[in-house]
Amino acid sequence: MKFIAGLGNPGPDYEKTRHNAGFMAVDHLMRRHGLSGGKVKNGTFTLSAEIHGQPVIIIKPLSYMNLSGHPIRAVLEFYKATIGDLLVVHDDIDLVLGDVRYKTGGGHGGHNGLKSIMAQFGSPDFHRLRIGVNRPPAGKTASDHVLDPFEKGEKSIVEESLGKAVNLLEERFLV
Repeated sequence: MKFIAGLGNPGPDYEKTRHNAGFMAVDHLMRRHGLSGGKVKNGTFTLSAEIHGQPVIIIKPLSYMNLSGHPIRAVLEFYKATIGDLLVVHDDIDLVLGDVRYKTGGGHGGHNGLKSIMAQFGSPDFHRLRIGVNRPPAGKTASDHVLDPFEKGEKSIVEESLGKAVNLLEERFLV
């Protein structure tokens, strides 16, 4: 069984922000495969499904980004899974908008969601799907930048990158 965790912040105020690129990608995956339903338990959305013959659990922690690790760990512990079965989909300010990259392991790069996951598991050895959201413009902090919504002119690039992200997820993780 594989576990796909999209990172984001809960609620409508954050729905279209850069920091919610992980939620957006997981939602794109669900739409592509006609998946709906799921359940919310202990502040975490989960959906059991089969994609390309592979059993998966889709996870969206409904806590704030910097607390993502605990609910993800709780789901994996419930299923007696290991960190190697986990793919985390998240925004990355070090990648340009439209760029998507897959990697396994590594540092957190200042990303609070990744910091939380690493702290909970005591390891960086999980798979990641990084979605570029651009560096902040001059005079803006990274934390303010990721909490901004995408600009109108960026929306088509975002949609394209979500499609690329799901393609990469299917090609590299669901094999």
